Amino acid sequence: MSGEITGEGLPEVRIYTDGSCSPNPGPGSWAAIILDDREQRETLTGIEEATTNNRMELTAALKALQSLSANHRVRLFTDSRYLKDGITDWLPTWQQRDWSTITGDAVRNRDLWRALLLEVGRHQVEWNWVKGHADDPLNNEVDELARSVRPVPVLPLDDPNSVHIFLAITWRQKTASGAWAGIMKFRDHHRVIGGTRQVGTGNGLHIVSAAEALKLMKRKLPIHIYTTSGYLKDGAGNWLRQWQRRDWQTREGQEVSNKEEWQTLAELLRAYPVVFHQIDKKVPPCHNAEAKELAGEFYSEISPQDS
Repeated sequence: MSGEITGEGLPEVRIYTDGSCSPNPGPGSWAAIILDDREQRETLTGIEEATTNNRMELTAALKALQSLSANHRVRLFTDSRYLKDGITDWLPTWQQRDWSTITGDAVRNRDLWRALLLEVGRHQVEWNWVKGHADDPLNNEVDELARSVRPVPVLPLDDPNSVHIFLAITWRQKTASGAWAGIMKFRDHHRVIGGTRQVGTGNGLHIVSAAEALKLMKRKLPIHIYTTSGYLKDGAGNWLRQWQRRDWQTREGQEVSNKEEWQTLAELLRAYPVVFHQIDKKVPPCHNAEAKELAGEFYSEISPQDS
């Protein structure tokens, strides 16, 4: 859906947007990168203490468009199907039904959709969907920007009644090989674990590290897993149930990446109560920093020239 403004003579911009929320719902953030026709850029960010991932996706696009003082021709890029399909396919039907769904329920986030509709009428907008966590550098950059400003929840590091698992990996894309390491802690007891892999992907190795750690559990205790991987954290916490309902297919009908690794992890998560925490790479808990060093040592055993 594009606005009625004609594009002739309008200044042009490209906009990349992303929203982030963890847990979902929970504290969230959004980011936008705006590039003019000379490739000069402006970045925008914001946070909310209690929100949802979809609201952050909508807010990112809304704030970016609102920041343009004059009418523009806009090419907007998002990895959110909810945003892209909503604005291009669903909005006219919602309006015809007075902002109700086909089941008669009120459309969620209609305050943001209505505000977006006003901005779409002010600009000529071309909406583009790009695959997240893939090959678009600006999409990856705006994703990292949104995550970097997200409010960080307090980690339950001192919970004495839970097992704490601190994970890290080393991965070399060029050789498609890597190593993982972890430190399992329960009260005063510590255990170092780890392994190597010479097939797959870096994201797949993150999943393997969690699965291998859970395989070592002997008792059914609450578990906290600490990782730098948003892919692992969001996949295990938010996406797994959707993939299973779709028989391990994405919304686009493609097979889920790292399917076998996710299936192994899914079976283990049925047996244990696990909470995943994404940690800050720059200031990780000390045990994660130690696990990172250990992963490098494990990797040197299979690739001494990189050590």
